[in-house]
Amino acid sequence: MSFAKLTLISVSVAASFGAAAEPGDWEYAGSVGFDSRTFWEDKRDAAQHGGSVSSLTLEPELYWRSSDGRHRASLVAFGRLDADDDERSHADLREAYWGYEGDGWDLRAGLARVFWGVAESRHLVDVINQTDLVEDVDQEAKLGQPMVNVNLQRDFGRFELYYMPRFRERTFPGADGRLRTPLPVNVDDTRYESADRDRHDDFAVRFSHYIGGVDFGIYVFDGTSREPRFELDTAGGWLVPVYDQMTQAGLDVQFTRNSWLWKLEAMRRDAHGETINAAVGGLEYTFYGVAGRAADLGVLVEYLYDDRAADAPPTPFDDDLFVGARLALNDVNDASVLAGAVVDRNSSEAFLSVEAERRFGDNLIAELRMRAFSNAEPGMLLAAFEN
Repeated sequence: MSFAKLTLISVSVAASFGAAAEPGDWEYAGSVGFDSRTFWEDKRDAAQHGGSVSSLTLEPELYWRSSDGRHRASLVAFGRLDADDDERSHADLREAYWGYEGDGWDLRAGLARVFWGVAESRHLVDVINQTDLVEDVDQEAKLGQPMVNVNLQRDFGRFELYYMPRFRERTFPGADGRLRTPLPVNVDDTRYESADRDRHDDFAVRFSHYIGGVDFGIYVFDGTSREPRFELDTAGGWLVPVYDQMTQAGLDVQFTRNSWLWKLEAMRRDAHGETINAAVGGLEYTFYGVAGRAADLGVLVEYLYDDRAADAPPTPFDDDLFVGARLALNDVNDASVLAGAVVDRNSSEAFLSVEAERRFGDNLIAELRMRAFSNAEPGMLLAAFEN
């Protein structure tokens, strides 16, 4: 097993800025950063950039809350200027919404980000926002989603209602970018099942509550799938993303007991004339005060299952085991490390991820990321990222 053949290392340094504000005034914050990515293996395609590439990032944030605390506004933008990949050079409004808080209810209207899920290795139930895939293969970065969101808080639980009038397409690396599939994805030829294309009205409703140490949420989403499947354009020599209509129901549960966290995410999706059942579940155990210090060490184990067909949106996580660890030093520098590997139980192909970050002074943060692939034989999904 050799991880070096397929490894990406990314080093980022970001300087933060900001100032607090009194109620009724605007508060600003944000960061400006430099990112360097190094690929240990030669490129596969002559059109791709070489072994190293750099980029600049800017993420300004503006927040406002009225003096009575009822009204609020949020504006969060993100931009990246990449030296080689034109598709990775992009800008996005992550948030741009107005909100109001009533008695037992609240409202948001505009671009917003919503996160659902409890698992570490894969977020199955997180279906509201689109993935900004040019940022990283871990699919953690999300685009802002246009929505009207009304939430009702009651003693017996929280109800969330979402109306989403505009769909946002997933971003993909360009022909000169890395990491990408052997054939580039042509986003200019995107296809939709719905005749409304990206203007289809999507809806979601979610109920969440807690009982003792159990936190849970259930939801139903009806609209355009955030995951595209792909069709081959033989004339152009590229992949075409296709977005189907789907109805998806999901569940997330987390049980907390002393140092244990038990987690489960599950979903059932009807789309493209097929039904997909998927789940990810496992546990996290935290050792507090490791080696007599303030550091905490969490050990994570999860199992991933997915029964989707070959012509569905692709995923390598169909019968896999995730093992990882999270180390938080709990020092003044907020130093932490998260490392883990997802291994296919049948083929032994593996995806390894390491993330470490540390603060220097009050305003400087450095982050190191490593992504590696192993045992990906020809014909396997992860083999697409070779070289």
